[in-house]
Amino acid sequence: MELKEILAARRSTRKFSGRTVPAEVRERLLAAAFTAPSARNSRSTRIMTVEDRQILERMARMRDYGSAFLKDAPIAFVVAGDPSASGLWRENASIAATILQLAAVDEGLASCWIHVEGRPQIQDRPDGAKAAELLRELLPLPREWEVLCVVAAGYSDFHPAPLPPYDPEKDIIRVP
Repeated sequence: MELKEILAARRSTRKFSGRTVPAEVRERLLAAAFTAPSARNSRSTRIMTVEDRQILERMARMRDYGSAFLKDAPIAFVVAGDPSASGLWRENASIAATILQLAAVDEGLASCWIHVEGRPQIQDRPDGAKAAELLRELLPLPREWEVLCVVAAGYSDFHPAPLPPYDPEKDIIRVP
């Protein structure tokens, strides 16, 4: 698949079939994610994979909005960063997560990003318990890792509507 086809096909998909993601596909996705550039080549991104059904079901409750579909995903990639490696760990992890999602399209998978960093477990209680705290209870996350997001991935026969076109008059400024 060419890059322009991958970019056009990538959509946030929250419906997955029960089909397992083969280990070799998982490893190719991880390898692709770690090709991401990082500030001053700090390589601060860290990723944990989760395929255990019971853990995924519990992770799906990390937020009361925007994470429930995780229970049906065959795999989740917990994308984190090490702040001691770079003050730009968020940016580095964001780039890696995006490349992981593009690689998923190339492998015939669908995916969706679930934002974790700074997000509350309960939307109406922004100062309450955080989603990352629940993940720390569920997963053996190293203390130095800060979680940015979880990327749910899997096979899907759901085809979301294409992205609306951008508005060049509103979205772009051209300076001669």
